[in-house]
Amino acid sequence: MTEPKYGALAAPDDEPQYVDDASPFDPPPAHPYAPVPGELGNGFLGKLSKSIYWYGIITVLLAITALPAFLFALFLEPVAANLPLLAIGLIPLGPAISAALYTVRARYRSEDAGPWRAFWRGYRLNFTTILKFWIPALVILGIIGFSLAFGNLVGLTTLYRVGLVVVAAVVLAWAMHAITIATFFNFRFSDTMRLAGYQFWAQKRATLGLLAIGVVAFGLLWFVNMFALMLAGGVLALIWYQQERRVLNDVYNRFTVPIGQSVN
Repeated sequence: MTEPKYGALAAPDDEPQYVDDASPFDPPPAHPYAPVPGELGNGFLGKLSKSIYWYGIITVLLAITALPAFLFALFLEPVAANLPLLAIGLIPLGPAISAALYTVRARYRSEDAGPWRAFWRGYRLNFTTILKFWIPALVILGIIGFSLAFGNLVGLTTLYRVGLVVVAAVVLAWAMHAITIATFFNFRFSDTMRLAGYQFWAQKRATLGLLAIGVVAFGLLWFVNMFALMLAGGVLALIWYQQERRVLNDVYNRFTVPIGQSVN
């Protein structure tokens, strides 16, 4: 079972609602009739096998939906002149990442739906929305990367280069926050961007964690090969979601109204 998107435009009948009091972004509390530890499928090996299955499927589906990006990167030589082309080729990766985050949350909340159904629902639900944040971020990062690569030709100073790196880091973390929020909430574009900017400063640990994920992903793609990034997709999605749980809980608790409750 998956959950609806939250926010001003959330549809009450979109998906079944949960009855427990836990946050929709955290694991639910143990049910009084849930299997006790040690029972079939609930022991260490059972939980491990389920985790391997879920995140293995997420990795496969990430590779499938982002295949155009990986194929594009396959034929690009890792040189600075190709950075803008690499940014263009990575456009299909944005909706795939969003779907992976959606599936990780579904794994937390219920295993009944299965990773396949959750992934494709998240992909279909958020495809257009995520591109609104992902494409501008890629354009800006591509321009910055190209400027840094050929800065010697136009005489960029060290201070200017440092400034560009800082701008790139801010844009990357801001976009990653925005993608996470847009995956689970139905806010307007401008509201999502403001919330992402607020969380950028309010949740500094999450911001640093997202930047680390971005650096690792770029390093795998640029210095190893695309297959290394593909194999790490499910794990990176899990780490991304873990970093953003406090952000999602804060947005849910402070900036949304529960379905069925009127706004004063």
